[in-house]
Amino acid sequence: MSKHIVIVEDESTLADIIKSYCEAAGFSCSVLNDGAIASQWFEEHQADLAILDLMLPGKDGLTLCRELQQHSPHTVIIMATAKTEEVDRLLGLEIGADDYICKPYSPRELIARIKAIFRRLEAHEEPYTQEIRLEEQRLCVVVKGNELQLTAVEMALFSLLFHKPGHIFSRSYIMDSIYNDYRIVSDRTVDSHIKKLRKKLNEAAPELQLIHSIYGAGYKYEFQKNED
Repeated sequence: MSKHIVIVEDESTLADIIKSYCEAAGFSCSVLNDGAIASQWFEEHQADLAILDLMLPGKDGLTLCRELQQHSPHTVIIMATAKTEEVDRLLGLEIGADDYICKPYSPRELIARIKAIFRRLEAHEEPYTQEIRLEEQRLCVVVKGNELQLTAVEMALFSLLFHKPGHIFSRSYIMDSIYNDYRIVSDRTVDSHIKKLRKKLNEAAPELQLIHSIYGAGYKYEFQKNED
């Protein structure tokens, strides 16, 4: 089944061009030109990937990105904007976007990025289903047949990383995502949860490396086997 892409863009000519390129690449598409309408659409439908313009009528792209992270964590997000300042790019990625592209951009480049993201995700699907399984309602992770009981915070943390393999999450984003009560915690608190989670995973499958530290950036999930 083809991947479904949602284009949230208020420039109708650009939206039509992107839609044509996506369909030519074998994807199905929906086009929405208003942020508030898009917000409602995402509450009622699922998409494999969303291209969100930063400046939208009704509701801006950053707000949509935050909402998608809450109720559709599996949806890949690419932010598109005419703003080129570094702070805007960092802000887009900080709230959980998977990629960021600045206008004007080549539709071919956009399609290349979309295909690269899907290839990366598909490369991880087989080991997920064979060796790693999440049972979130039970606060349980099954690693190579071994059940690991996690705390609620550990499950929220692992689920966040697991569902976006290869995506680097900053400590501040992790804190905002796993603490719904917005309590004030430090970077060391996140590091402590990561340490405990790694210990449990390592005890179940010492031959696997699943959670990786990215110096100066944060953490990511990636299925790797330790070299002998």
